[in-house]
Amino acid sequence: MTTERRRIADAAVGVGVATTPDGLATLRKPGCAAVIWQRRPTARVQSWIDALAPDRLPRARVILRPDAVRETVLQICEMCGTPADPARALFVEDVAALTGRFCDLMRTTWVRLRFDVVTTNACRKFHIDAVTARLVCTYRGPGTQYGVSTDGVEPDRIFTVPTGAPILLRGTLWPQKPPSGLLHRSPPIEGTGQTRSVLVLDPVDAPVEPAVTSNGGGAGGSGPFH
Repeated sequence: MTTERRRIADAAVGVGVATTPDGLATLRKPGCAAVIWQRRPTARVQSWIDALAPDRLPRARVILRPDAVRETVLQICEMCGTPADPARALFVEDVAALTGRFCDLMRTTWVRLRFDVVTTNACRKFHIDAVTARLVCTYRGPGTQYGVSTDGVEPDRIFTVPTGAPILLRGTLWPQKPPSGLLHRSPPIEGTGQTRSVLVLDPVDAPVEPAVTSNGGGAGGSGPFH
């Protein structure tokens, strides 16, 4: 995990709210540090994923082309023992559609797709990711927390992204200025009995990792959990 600790003058701190997936493109507007697509989780998928044992939730990291997401996510589910169900098919379709939208917006032909299963206070410090941009969607459990900070310290006001709502965040490698002053973290849940199932998407230039790894770990400075 890489954090931005220096003071940020005139930082981009705006958080856009999208009602359709096309609204995620708001991230390209000046001063916008993140965009949340406000959508309700599909009740069938939510009930299904909430009922799964934690060790049956998808957990993996893979770099692939967008057109391979559907088949690869099915493979990940099989590897992790995620039971076949009509709701699983809907889940796979949602991940594939979200990944395709993200890749179109970021104009990338390769994407790092990661499924994390979180039960602790992992990555509880507020930070900015060392990537161009990152999409995070929490399918189960409390969503990513975020807040404004111009000096890298913990935000005074903390907000939580709704479960099932994707948030698209600028990283430290975002080319336009000013830099982002919006920090985020994985919500502290240790001791609550809660389990989070999180999808993380990053644009990449070319594959440099094995096709599929099922340990769910993070890569370098990109951060392991959200």
